[in-house]
Amino acid sequence: MVYKFKLVSDEVSNFVREIEIGSNSTFLQLRNAILDSVGYAKNDLDSFFLCNDDWEFQEEIAQEDMGSSSDQDLWIMADTPLSELIEDEGQRLAFVFDYLTERSFFMELKQIEIGRTLSEPICTMKRGNPPAQSMDIDEFNQRLEREAARMASDFDDMDTDQYNDIGYNDEELNGYDELNMD
Repeated sequence: MVYKFKLVSDEVSNFVREIEIGSNSTFLQLRNAILDSVGYAKNDLDSFFLCNDDWEFQEEIAQEDMGSSSDQDLWIMADTPLSELIEDEGQRLAFVFDYLTERSFFMELKQIEIGRTLSEPICTMKRGNPPAQSMDIDEFNQRLEREAARMASDFDDMDTDQYNDIGYNDEELNGYDELNMD
């Protein structure tokens, strides 16, 4: 069986990669195929996360055991075949390639081809340039500040009248500060 994954980035709108890989291949082989397809070095720690339909991270498939004492199952990339955790078309995953800034590729299993095998994963589509593999911490902080400023501006621009808020006056609140809450 062959899995066909589509990868996108929330940083680069025209970035797309499609990777085909055998279902018995490991997550480590998928990781290496992804890194090869974008030209990233393979010396950084990264992880896969199974995601729900809202892209919320669920199970982690780690590159190595970091000695966690969690109650959850520990999945290691080199030891975990894709077919052990991925069964259905539409399955969503995130590949976190930059832990410091939690930057990720978002992946979806687009197709399962039964009766076909691959000895090595292949990248069948490359569109757009990937984001930089790592981001300078100052650049990351500036990005966070811009996002926070944008959100604050959006909040400040909200018109309370749109919610039919007629407001209140101080007379309406008389007596509330004198309530005994004992």
